[in-house]
Amino acid sequence: MTTPTSHRKQIAVWLLIVAAMIFLMVVLGGTTRLTRSGLSIVEWRLFEGTLPPLTEAHWQELFELYKKTPEYQKINVGMDLAGFEKIFWLEYLHRLWGRLIFFMALVPLAWFLWRGRIEKQLIPRMVAVPLLVALNGVLGWFMVASGLVDMPRVSPYRLTAHLGLAAAIYAYILWMALNLVSERTPANPPPGLRHFGHAVTALVFLMIFSGGFVAGTKAGFAFNTFPLMNGRFIPEGMYAMQPFWINLFENIATVQFNHRLLAYLLCIVIPLFWWQVMRADVSYRARRAAQLLLGWLAVQVALGIATLVHVVPVSLGALHQAGALVLFSLALYTLHTLRRPRIA
Repeated sequence: MTTPTSHRKQIAVWLLIVAAMIFLMVVLGGTTRLTRSGLSIVEWRLFEGTLPPLTEAHWQELFELYKKTPEYQKINVGMDLAGFEKIFWLEYLHRLWGRLIFFMALVPLAWFLWRGRIEKQLIPRMVAVPLLVALNGVLGWFMVASGLVDMPRVSPYRLTAHLGLAAAIYAYILWMALNLVSERTPANPPPGLRHFGHAVTALVFLMIFSGGFVAGTKAGFAFNTFPLMNGRFIPEGMYAMQPFWINLFENIATVQFNHRLLAYLLCIVIPLFWWQVMRADVSYRARRAAQLLLGWLAVQVALGIATLVHVVPVSLGALHQAGALVLFSLALYTLHTLRRPRIA
């Protein structure tokens, strides 16, 4: 069975909406973290938690539960109910948006399946969408639970896994949508250029992944100078922790240095990739995509520097996280323009 073009476009629109919702979810999650709102809801009530507190008694009940957490006892001790409500609403919105993403991933899919509008070979890939969204929701609660026991913060490993899976799901959905709407072009890019595109995309993903450890260890609140880290290219204490490997994930100096190093590497690799695309026999779409990728790299670097030297204000931190996903999207789009279009 071959899906008509109109049906393929409908499915692509659905996938793009889900991808856009995940994009906003990642930014909302970053904002929740920066405002210390993520640990305000200490229970995971899948259905009951859809409704916010509607009575004063319910507010007091949730506040009393929060008072038992390490975050309240070590950081927010003395917070009143009004202060709790402020951090509660952002985390509530974060969780509600996650539920809406799952609803948007599941209901249109069921309708497309019922109407027989999805090609047989694509069905498993489409069914994976709501399953992956649900999986990351479970991982999100697993992350939150790590901050409710001893330390007033979530595990950087679980946070990075949650962020990394969100970015991977986003890429998976966006790629399928691009496959459904792509048009054939006469250009045939050399295989080496496509391999380069894969490497660039993987490097951007690795940059996002390393940003998870920066967020999880709060490394962005240290060494707030640029281009040097408190007067040194290689900061003091980079490998002060034992065993050695733990420095890569928990040492603030090492985590931030590695994040910067990946940024420097992207500043070399992406311009080189752009130059090779412009020289190759590729389509206009590929050239335009490479130009957008190069241009956004400059924007993202500027956002990163501004976020760092201003000690991670919420607005800049959220913009920097959004900018990383834009860069990832453009890398994926550029890579897609360099492939021979396939049905899936």
